[in-house]
Amino acid sequence: MNKPVTKLSPKDFATDQEVRWCPGCGDYAILKAVQKTLADIEARPENTVFVSGIGCSSRFPYYMATYGFHTIHGRAPAFATGIKLANPNLDVWLVTGDGDGLSIGGNHLLHVLRRNVDLQVLLFNNEIYGLTKGQYSPTSHIGTRSPSTPYGSVDAPVSPCAFALGAGARFIARGIDTGQKQLPGILARAHAHKGASFVEIFQNCIVYNDGVFNDFTEKAAAADAQLHVEHGKPMIFGKDGNKGLRLKQDRFEIEVVTIGENGVTEDDILVHDETNAALAHLLFTLPHPAFPVVLGVIYCNPAPASYESAVHAQIDAVKAERRTADLKAVLKKGRTWEVR
Repeated sequence: MNKPVTKLSPKDFATDQEVRWCPGCGDYAILKAVQKTLADIEARPENTVFVSGIGCSSRFPYYMATYGFHTIHGRAPAFATGIKLANPNLDVWLVTGDGDGLSIGGNHLLHVLRRNVDLQVLLFNNEIYGLTKGQYSPTSHIGTRSPSTPYGSVDAPVSPCAFALGAGARFIARGIDTGQKQLPGILARAHAHKGASFVEIFQNCIVYNDGVFNDFTEKAAAADAQLHVEHGKPMIFGKDGNKGLRLKQDRFEIEVVTIGENGVTEDDILVHDETNAALAHLLFTLPHPAFPVVLGVIYCNPAPASYESAVHAQIDAVKAERRTADLKAVLKKGRTWEVR
């Protein structure tokens, strides 16, 4: 008789390894949120895999009491794809950073998203290279001074979510490391999505880029600088709950309006439709601080099938159509082999 499965707590997903991030690093908060999420969704450690590349974020598998692979720089998506293809029943989480995922690993990240492999991609974005001592990264703002850009970066930064959308991702969300009330729910939604899920998490690097997100993460600024979207609900924000986003009538652009001013009512506020890719792109690229930073599940439009399910369905179909191959007969047939 099978024993009942014991419900696990967040602590059951923590290892005995010393967590070796800088004190105050945002990765601690993300680790806590992930462990809580796994407990909430009743994940099983023996069925869960964390895969990472290189960087501060990529130490993550050491601290999860699950299977884990700490792989090579930028190539975690390739390893994760192989794991999911080999055993589709495994629950695969991919952890990467803005440098690991969008620089050397940009090509690999693109393909895991366009293929729609059923896994969760967590991209920790601190807009800097932390492990290698503070060089600017693909997401660093123009003007960022670093050891590799002593006079300020002149590169236009990558928007991780816009990149994911362009790569064909069907689930894209944003969260904040310290947003412990919202982040576990976002991660649970990502896990429930069948196909590739992409979650950008704003993460503070206390040593090399401390406070880069303070203008929208600090408690005093959050209400007016953050917009938490929900499907089917108007995009309202602000400490008084009277600000909102409205679509301009004469062009496909968004503007910030105040309910009660100039005849604006709640009916004028744009309602979030997470299935609308064009709207998602607008929300990903809204410039801050002129606009609030949009958080939550911004785009979710599942595809009919995930990559690994399509691959295995094709294999099963081919097997069903053909007779069992006789390798010995082929080898003895002669010098010329005909492959069909």
